[in-house]
Amino acid sequence: MPDLNIAFLQLTPGRTLEENLQKGLSACRQARTLGADIALFPEMWSNGYRIYGRPVPEWTAEAIPADGPFVSAFGSLAQELGMAIGVTLLEHYPSGPRNTLVLFDHFGRRVLTYAKVHTCDFDVERYLAPGEDFYVADLDTAVGTVKVGAMICFDREFPESARILMLKGAELILTPNACPMEINRLAQLRGRAYENMLAIATCNYPAGVPDCNGGSSLFDGMAYLPTMEGPRDTCILQAGEEEGIYIAALDLTQLRQYRASEVHGNAYRHPEKYAILTEAAVRPPFVRADRRV
Repeated sequence: MPDLNIAFLQLTPGRTLEENLQKGLSACRQARTLGADIALFPEMWSNGYRIYGRPVPEWTAEAIPADGPFVSAFGSLAQELGMAIGVTLLEHYPSGPRNTLVLFDHFGRRVLTYAKVHTCDFDVERYLAPGEDFYVADLDTAVGTVKVGAMICFDREFPESARILMLKGAELILTPNACPMEINRLAQLRGRAYENMLAIATCNYPAGVPDCNGGSSLFDGMAYLPTMEGPRDTCILQAGEEEGIYIAALDLTQLRQYRASEVHGNAYRHPEKYAILTEAAVRPPFVRADRRV
């Protein structure tokens, strides 16, 4: 299977939904000319994650339906370009607005809708409705099919997110982001990829967007290769701070061979010993005394 070329649309958002629609469509077209097989947006592209420092009713009113014209435009473009697109939005939803990714394959078919599970309830994201589950889909691309799941920003900080996606078969996790990508968060991504033997593609906003600094990245999760002595760096891309479209190639053939022979992921787990993770009756104390379920 040829390499899967991933485009990270590390873009500065506009002030309106229409600006973000037009800039996003243009960026996808540019990504395709650069050889991309899939394009990924940062978190909540529809309104540029502009939820801080604004009245809650003002920004929640910007929520749009996941099957509305904004999202559908990217589905139509995916079909036109023959390129998969992962577009993000503040989604209008019955239980409240959600922080959502919609993924289209290169035929323009909607294959995955994922809402952020771990909303940042310690801050303004408490007004968002969290997603209910983690999902994996077979994504048809111009170079073949890949099993794809999604996390969004704060989801990255919980090892259960990536672990569940690995257990459901994910080979690639798409991770829209809107926060500073510093050494510890990059270490989280590196660790999630390594321990689950999968690739994690994270797209962030560039510097100049409040509380963001670029650093979009691809970690392929392959710590060892037969042709190398000792461990290798699993970082395939770490973008700079500047706005731009960054392309990284993921060798899926090599990743699949690695997953078939290495010791991480699901190879040597002992799930029968992990009951404390899943049994609702087991309530260990929180590290913070003020937190309660």
